[in-house]
Amino acid sequence: MLRRIFLAAILLAAIGLGVFWWLTIPKSIAAASLPAYQPNVANGQIMFNAGGCSSCHAVPNQPDRTRLGGGLALPSPFGTFHVPNISPDPNDGIGRWSEADFVTAVVKGTSPSGTHYFPAFPYTSYVHAKIEDVRDLFAYLKTLAPVPGRVRDHDLPFPFNIRRNVGIWKLLFMDDRPFTPDPARSAAWNRGAYLVNGFGHCAECHSPRNFLGGIIEAQRFAGGPNPEGEGFVPNITQKRLGEWSAKDFAYFLETGEFPDGDSAGGSMARVIKNTSQLPAEDRAAMAEYLKSLPPVEGPPRPKKGEKSG
Repeated sequence: MLRRIFLAAILLAAIGLGVFWWLTIPKSIAAASLPAYQPNVANGQIMFNAGGCSSCHAVPNQPDRTRLGGGLALPSPFGTFHVPNISPDPNDGIGRWSEADFVTAVVKGTSPSGTHYFPAFPYTSYVHAKIEDVRDLFAYLKTLAPVPGRVRDHDLPFPFNIRRNVGIWKLLFMDDRPFTPDPARSAAWNRGAYLVNGFGHCAECHSPRNFLGGIIEAQRFAGGPNPEGEGFVPNITQKRLGEWSAKDFAYFLETGEFPDGDSAGGSMARVIKNTSQLPAEDRAAMAEYLKSLPPVEGPPRPKKGEKSG
């Protein structure tokens, strides 16, 4: 009897492991599925700035935002992530990546070696980007200077260091439906919605997260504890910024200055270095969309002296 129970337990465990393995297979995009395309490098630069690539991937503590050697440490409740080198360096960066490798990484969160990237890389937003824009971004990155230097591995404790588990996380929290324009809205509003929710990935920081690190969709853009562990990221819906005009939003994205004369600091200052480089019409489009966000009550801010996360 005990032998039968033992064998049944082994069988159930094997079936469970097989189901887990099947559910967590990293997705990829085959090179053959990408049609012939002539990349637009100028548009790639716009996507580079909209995506804030330099905010995380530029080598820290140096002025050139196109030296994408990585190395920035990103603390989180799950451990510390170290941002990789995405310069065209063939040994330490992405110089040997194919276009399909890059598209797969950006919109599927899968590495060229076929493993899951951790969602500190905001592919949960990038998945909504147009493939053509991703291909343009890759073409632009290839024009930048290679930066030698391999970045250290992430510092994550068990079980958060098991990449295969990310496959389950993606099933729970990665919405891979393509961006669909709203025909009832203006072309500018739709452009803004695309940039904010896609490459701009504004919700990744400006939304509270659950205990597994997934965005709480009912409070999207409503602020919350800083994912990096210190401070509180503000609510950017009309609940808090109802007095801001669309012009105020656009001016902030250009200069980092608030309507009251204060200015952005911390990680947001790095973001402004990117959005300030966007075409004025794209900042205006993002502003129109942000102004349209309905008021949403976010999590309460901690009292002075209390930790936010």
